[in-house]
Amino acid sequence: MKLFFSILLLAVALHAQDFTVSKFALPHHPKPRFWTVEKDVEFGVLAGLVAADGITTQRGLDEGLREVNPLLRPLVTRGSGGQAIASTMSLGSALGFAYVLHRTHHYKLERLATRLMLVDASAVVINNIVRIR
Repeated sequence: MKLFFSILLLAVALHAQDFTVSKFALPHHPKPRFWTVEKDVEFGVLAGLVAADGITTQRGLDEGLREVNPLLRPLVTRGSGGQAIASTMSLGSALGFAYVLHRTHHYKLERLATRLMLVDASAVVINNIVRIR
């Protein structure tokens, strides 16, 4: 009797694999695009803030202050060329992080992370300006 029910259960389970899923499929929704007007404005503002950070950092270094970020310190202390490389790396990593979040379908986290990057860059620029004055 156990063998009969086992075979029956196995036959039902195998037969269940034949059902088509097309009538249960979700409707097709277009994927959101990465480059939108909102993203253009956000990364444009971020690029401006990174440039302002570079300018204020170099001015602070000229006045005797030191770079706080230990990862970028070797580049930033080399002058404007090193600062340009450090700024490009910072902006590129921010853009890359947002793109990875977008590709993994974490759209809300992508928007939040981008806005937090804007807040962080703004705070750094404000801190540099306060320290210089």
